[in-house]
Amino acid sequence: MLDRVKEVLNRVRPMLAADGGDIELIDFKEGQVKVRLLGACRGCPLSQMTLRDGVERALRAAVPDILEVVAVSNTVVGS
Repeated sequence: MLDRVKEVLNRVRPMLAADGGDIELIDFKEGQVKVRLLGACRGCPLSQMTLRDGVERALRAAVPDILEVVAVSNTVVGS
């Protein structure tokens, strides 16, 4: 299942790259996919829409066991 998640992220990556962004898989367990938006996507006001309507939709279509996709920030806690 993890391989299918990675495949889908690789398929949406060119869409994000066209606008100067990228995506990184952080974690996948218990139906939750955690990703980090990079580049221009990181601060974009439309990033949540991209995440929901682009990334999450593509992931859920390919891997029905996915319950949610969550974007994590670049902030390091405890530093």
